[in-house]
Amino acid sequence: MDEFDIESHAEVDLSEPVLIEGLPGVGHVGKLAAEHLLEELDSELVRRVYSRHFPPQVSVEDGRAQLACAEFHAVTPEEGQDLLVLTGDHQAQDNEGHYGLTDAFLDVAGEFGVETVYALGGVPTGELIEEYDVVGATTTDDLIDDLEDIGVEFRENEPAGGIVGVSGLLLGLSDRRDLPAACLMGETSGYLVDPKSAQAVLEALEALVGFEVDYGSLEDRAEEMEEVVRKIQEMEQGSPTASDEDLRYIG
Repeated sequence: MDEFDIESHAEVDLSEPVLIEGLPGVGHVGKLAAEHLLEELDSELVRRVYSRHFPPQVSVEDGRAQLACAEFHAVTPEEGQDLLVLTGDHQAQDNEGHYGLTDAFLDVAGEFGVETVYALGGVPTGELIEEYDVVGATTTDDLIDDLEDIGVEFRENEPAGGIVGVSGLLLGLSDRRDLPAACLMGETSGYLVDPKSAQAVLEALEALVGFEVDYGSLEDRAEEMEEVVRKIQEMEQGSPTASDEDLRYIG
């Protein structure tokens, strides 16, 4: 297998599509959001990207093994723009792999005529929250205006430390290709898988791109996580006090 191996599954004509990236990260916010899109909208697998920089493992479903990879699905919703949705269970394990994979992802985006890139993720607050704001970062002033119009916030020096992994590199490498890009980051504690933050990000993206989805299944998952949060809060208020290890990131 090559260092980066792009496998073609279907050819689909997309009209002025946008790339939506949702790979694992803080609170699994981007991954949850992208997978919810694919659950709610008709989609077709068009590309798989394999790499020696992914973890050395396979996933197993109903006894069938699948080598670690990232997938692109084409979505042509009745409302809004066409979408090319990037999902997967892994990011690269090293810096070289992050750069190489992001370049490969942008090559696939170029094949389908993507005009704008939206990376989805979470920004950790370090504490449990009730109101979920969406924080943005972009490569163009026009995108800042568009995102501010739908309530996305731009904060000085936030996220602290910048944006790491594929979401960050999609902005940096897209800019070098003169491809407008933005990252939508839902606030999240960072301790738990966060469906509420994923919904906040999707609602912002929905207002921007124009698709329509139902959020019922995300809301059900959010209720399950709220029970986990209640238990954490009980631990914090009880004796002994919950330690950082009790609140470790499990996303």
